Amino acid sequence: MKKYIFFLAALMSLCACQKQKATVTSPDGNIAVQVWTNDSGEMYYSASLNGISVLDASRLGLILNRGDYAHFSIKGFQRSSQDETWEQPWGERRLIRNHYNQLTVRTDKLNIIFRVFDEGFGFRYELLSDNSADNAIEILDELTEFAFPTDAEAWSGPTNHTNFLEELWTKTPLSQKDTVATPLTVEVNDSLYMVVHEANLTDYASLDVAPLRGSTMKATLVPWQSGVLVYQTLPFVTPWRTILIAKRPGDLITSYMELNLNEPCKIDDTSWIEPQRYIGIWWGMHMKNYTWEYGPKHGATTENTKRYIDFAAQHGFGGVLVEGWNKGWDGDWTRIDDHFSYTEPYPDYDLQELCRYAAERGVRIIAHTETGGAVTNFEQQMDSAFALYERLGIRAVKTGYVNPKHNGEEWQRSQYGVQHYRKVVETAAKYHIMIDNHEPAMPTGIRRTYPNLMTGEGVRGQEWNAWSVDGGNPPYHTCVLPFTRGLAGPMDFTPVIFNFNNKVLPETHPHSTIAKQLAEFLILYSPLQMAADMIENMEGQVGLQFIESCPTTWEETIVCDSKIGEYIIEARRERNGDNWFIGGITNEQSRDFCLNLDFLDENARYMAKIFKDGKNADYESDPYDLVITKQEVTSETSLPLHLARSGGVAIQITKL
Repeated sequence: MKKYIFFLAALMSLCACQKQKATVTSPDGNIAVQVWTNDSGEMYYSASLNGISVLDASRLGLILNRGDYAHFSIKGFQRSSQDETWEQPWGERRLIRNHYNQLTVRTDKLNIIFRVFDEGFGFRYELLSDNSADNAIEILDELTEFAFPTDAEAWSGPTNHTNFLEELWTKTPLSQKDTVATPLTVEVNDSLYMVVHEANLTDYASLDVAPLRGSTMKATLVPWQSGVLVYQTLPFVTPWRTILIAKRPGDLITSYMELNLNEPCKIDDTSWIEPQRYIGIWWGMHMKNYTWEYGPKHGATTENTKRYIDFAAQHGFGGVLVEGWNKGWDGDWTRIDDHFSYTEPYPDYDLQELCRYAAERGVRIIAHTETGGAVTNFEQQMDSAFALYERLGIRAVKTGYVNPKHNGEEWQRSQYGVQHYRKVVETAAKYHIMIDNHEPAMPTGIRRTYPNLMTGEGVRGQEWNAWSVDGGNPPYHTCVLPFTRGLAGPMDFTPVIFNFNNKVLPETHPHSTIAKQLAEFLILYSPLQMAADMIENMEGQVGLQFIESCPTTWEETIVCDSKIGEYIIEARRERNGDNWFIGGITNEQSRDFCLNLDFLDENARYMAKIFKDGKNADYESDPYDLVITKQEVTSETSLPLHLARSGGVAIQITKL
């Protein structure tokens, strides 16, 4: 039967080619992508799931400063397939299957490559050399469309009049969107979810989308100040435009198509890359206990850092992030000049002694390199700074760009910004440095190629619960992130606050229970995962036991139950082990679940340690009510769970 189906598909494709039209299907045959040109030479594609349209005729093409790349004559089609399995050095899943069918559409102007997986597809433009003396080109527009058949509701984060990709994701019909960042997560109906994003963003402008007509969205790239979108030299390929297609929202989270559309790892030896939990001298600055700048309340002192190192060693944290350690924080540190030094500490911070002290205790210092947007100053010091860090045993650096424009001129997510971020990652790899990129371009799976790019911000994170005048992140926020920003890649949200008192802005604090804070440590994935609170607030907290035990890299991940913006329950198995960890969170609604543990090994016994909301727990009236229980479980256990309003549950399951 299968042979007959494949023969029929091949015959149909042959007929389509003769009509300047071709179809390529997913390996399981459920998704079909068709591409063709009309009588005017305009090229379109469409997609269907089990014979039902999920994308109507959507235009393809580019507007260049030379020649016509919007009308084509198809010269032929090439087909290929791939089925391989590769291993991540860290991640939500260790082994990744890369299985797709590929169609290359050859035209007189360029090639368009489609790769179709069981969970969606990607396509990219391949521009070839035209044998002219000057191969330099400028891209002035990208005509790529995503024509949804209905005006479905979609979750998105705005980009106009905003900075740093730190906005709330909201749900509105496609036709009512402004220009928005991707991932764009579309709730077509209760059994169809789609996501528009990109993969392998290399030397190109970041992808936004905006309504073109009705429910059709069009690519809108982040420009240079000149108005040009991309400067390139022929030949080159664009990033992939990606469309995920799933029947359940949880299936979006467990798709690894974005990674598969990136190049294999370019780092030969990844043994120095260390996923870990860490703490930092950071939250105290937001609470105004310390300052970044040098002075009587300076937080980054040798004495204070040693306290954090001792706490990290005692509680199993691998690193201590120290902000404000280096010269340059005095006055307006967002000005564009060379005031930041990345090798000179303030007088009260003994960098070499602290690295020695930390190493003795099995801990590493994490360096911080805020630029204030002065990226040229950073690039000029980068080699010398990273070389120093490598000599001192520093393996991770948190970068920062608190200025909406690099060097005061170019947008962070423009081609210029993308080039800079890649230079940082590649330079860091030479010196065995991991990068936590704050104020980034949206991730696109580059972590496969450079797994030292561990995590990044580009998210309205925990810090908004410290200083935002709107009171902090609403309860639904972290129930949205796994299905939106989290689909792009690991996010440095910095979860886990135990003390909600804010003497600076009393109405601003986490709008959750403590149990939800613990669960977010697992739900909001990052291989470098920070427990954000000050150590004074963590000391003696029973909930810290879950954080101490929770890994940050996994063998596999399962989404047990979820609804975007309302709740999510995830289970993750530790890397190369038998133990499981489960996190569940809800929005402002309390919920009851019966969680089946059928993912556990059959005929095996486990002990579950459950950190849950107490009977009085409520994010407004009693966020601190936390109860810890233990019970023996098996794969046949159905575990009743009650989550308070904006509450959660965190579970450690140990094989006996």
